[in-house]
Order: sequence, then structure tokens, then C-alpha cells
Amino acid sequence: MTSSPSSVVPARKPSGLSWQRVLLLLVLVAFAAFFLTPLYVMVSTSLKSMDEVRNGTLLSIPMSPTFEAWAKAWSSACTGTDCGGLKPFFMNSVFMVVPAVLISTALGALNGYVLTKWRFRGSEVMFAFLLFGVFMPMQVVLLPMSQVLGTLGIASSVWGLILVHVLAGMPSTTLFFRNYYAGLPDELIKAATLDGASFWQIFWRIVVPLSTPILVVTLIWQFTSIWNDFLYGVVFSGADSKPITVGLNNLANTTSTVKEYNVDMAAALIAALPTLVVYVVAGKYFVRGLTAGAVKG
Repeated sequence: MTSSPSSVVPARKPSGLSWQRVLLLLVLVAFAAFFLTPLYVMVSTSLKSMDEVRNGTLLSIPMSPTFEAWAKAWSSACTGTDCGGLKPFFMNSVFMVVPAVLISTALGALNGYVLTKWRFRGSEVMFAFLLFGVFMPMQVVLLPMSQVLGTLGIASSVWGLILVHVLAGMPSTTLFFRNYYAGLPDELIKAATLDGASFWQIFWRIVVPLSTPILVVTLIWQFTSIWNDFLYGVVFSGADSKPITVGLNNLANTTSTVKEYNVDMAAALIAALPTLVVYVVAGKYFVRGLTAGAVKG
């Protein structure tokens, strides 16, 4: 005997938020507030005048927001004996980061392509040496790298910093691309080879168009690493080639009669702004690229 459709009891839908979800949301909000509080303090302090900084509290909202501290940090704050602000340091970082990121990413893609699809005798040994560079402490290469830059005649210059970051980033970029390309079907390469495609034609027309996820990951990774680097910048730069991290350090450590915390906070935000913008704009693509690389690798 079958039951009529009207006698079927519909499935109960979950009603509202359970206490587990509420607890999870509260924990997530608490952690988010904990990690975002320093950023809030930096932004709010940079928008205050020094009188408001002295008379207010650390977490107080700016009553009369002003960008005077930002303008001073950019153009007239003292970084040691020079009082030209962070602008020249910022431009040095831009001139250094853009070519270093593009060159190291291109070399990493080419290395990963060769080490996965065009293997040769000794390729695994070569990759092992490259992989060793990922875990090698940066301090180890300071002396030999300074000798190389001196021999090439590009010591204490932006070009020297570009070379240093390209060499330092190539092991990581090669690792990223090799793991990703290991998941690409070998049949694609074989079919293109049978059709008469050359090494470079296969690379540019087949491999590179399929590399968008890992390209995004590598570009963001390299940009962040090079922009935030301080050690190489302070060791290998000259008076006219210091990057933004060195300029920020000089500004923060410059002694004066009155410590201007609002200028220091504005300077720190100026130094961090490019990486913040990159992650806000392309953060979701970075996560997708990492996931794709993890699955394929």
C-alpha cells in the first residue's frame, strides 16, 4: 500500500544559526579584530596631528583627519642627513622590483618547462642544486655576491640589486613552475612536436597560456618578497639606490627634538601600500593559483 503525496512529511530545514555557528563567527571576528588593530592604529595615527596624538588615546578616532603627515613622509621627512622624504626610495624600489620580478618569473617558467617536459641527463641534479637555493640562508651569499657585483661593475646600483633579486628568486620560481608543469599532460608536448612545433613555439603557444594560475602566484610572491626585502637593500645599495625599506628604517631611526609618530605611521603605510594593493586586488587569484599548483604538483 503506497502513501499519498499529501502524507509525505517534508524534510525539516535548519532553523536560524546554531550556537556552534555563532561561536565560530565570534571567534573569527575576535581574531580579525586582533590582527586588524595594528593597521587601524597606523591609519588613525597617520591622520592625526601631533597635538591630537599627544592628547588622545592609541585607539581614538581622528577628530580632524589630515594628510599632512603623509605629505611630510613622502616629500620632506628626514632620513638621516637628507630631508627629501621617501619619494626617492620609493622610486628606487619601483625601478628595482618591476624588472626583477619579470625576469625571475620568466626564467623560472623557462626552467620549469625544461625540467619537466625537455629533461636531459643531469636535469634532476640541476634541479636539486636549484632547490638547495630555496633553503639557503640569505646571509651566506652576501660576501660572494658583493664580489661578483664588484667584478661586474654594478655594485651599489639599482642594476646590482636587480641581479641579486633575480638570482635569489630563481630557485623559488623554478620550484613553483616545475611543480605546476608536472601536471600538464605530456601528450600535449608530443602532439605539438609531431606537428612540427619548435621548442619556443610549444612554450609560448601552449605552455604559457596554460600557466595563468601559477604566473599570478609567482608574480605576487616575487613582488612581495623583493619589495619587502631589507637585507639585500641595505648591503648592496648605494647612496642613490636605496630601496623603500632602507629609507623607512632611516626615517624611523632619525633623531629629532620631537618624535613625530604620525609621520612614522604614514611612512610605514606608504612603504606597505603597494603590497596591500596587490593582495587586495589579486588575493583571490593568489589562493586559486596556490590550490591549482598544489593539486597538479
